[in-house]
Parts: sequence; structure tokens; C-alpha cells
Amino acid sequence: MKETVSTAMPPCFERWCKRFDDVFKTKAQRKEFRHYIGGLLGESARKNLSQLADNAVDVSYHSLRHFAVRANWNSQEINERRLQVMNSTRQTKIPRGFSLIVDDSGHRKSGNFTSGVGRQYIGEIGKTDNGIVVVTTHLYDGRKSLP
Repeated sequence: MKETVSTAMPPCFERWCKRFDDVFKTKAQRKEFRHYIGGLLGESARKNLSQLADNAVDVSYHSLRHFAVRANWNSQEINERRLQVMNSTRQTKIPRGFSLIVDDSGHRKSGNFTSGVGRQYIGEIGKTDNGIVVVTTHLYDGRKSLP
């Protein structure tokens, strides 16, 4: 089922995306950035490129993959802009006196078709097994958590 239509996104989504426009060199990159972010914000349980493309109207897997893997944009520049945007907004401004939380969540997986699957310690089951581990970080100031 197609969930996401770019024209159905709220106006605040487009205003937020425009803050990144000058980081991308082409109109196609700006368009795929919106498709990618819109897909990540969607309700689908899976957030891989194939699922993001399947859930959206007028989005192809090949164009999303090209954007994510081959397009000429600088991830460091995007991350720096993301931090600037977060610090310019009251709700997401990084506060003084925060704690850094590092979470390593592991999930058992069978087979080896998913990148990163291998024998490793998985805290969820308390032993080494075939699985995948994802490490995330969050800032916590006593009131809110920011990824």
C-alpha cells in the first residue's frame, strides 16, 4: 500500500527540508532527500530503501539507492547542518549538562543476507550468537532525549 505522497506532507516538512537545500548540488538530490526523509518518518516497520520506495508514490528504488549510495554529497556537511538546525530550535537545542547515552541493541538473525550479520554478543539473549547489533546515541538532559 502506498502511504506517502510528497504533496501530502505538512508544510513544516518542506520548510525543514529547505534548510538543507544548499548542501545538495542538484535538484534531483534535493528531491530524493525529501523522499528519503519522508520515508524514514513514515509508519512502515521496515526502513530499508526497497520498503521506502514501495510505500511512496512516484518514488523508485533505483533513484533512492543512487541518492544514498552513489550521489555526490558530503555526509559530514549534512550532519553539521543537522546539528545547526537542531541548535536553532528551542525543542531540539542541545542543553548544557546533558548525559550521553550509548545503546547497543542486538537482535538474533539467521542467514547472512543482511549486512552486518555475524557471530557477536547479543545482550537481549545474553550470549554470543548469529545476529546484528545496532549502536545508537542519545543526549538526555533530564527532560527529553535527542538522537
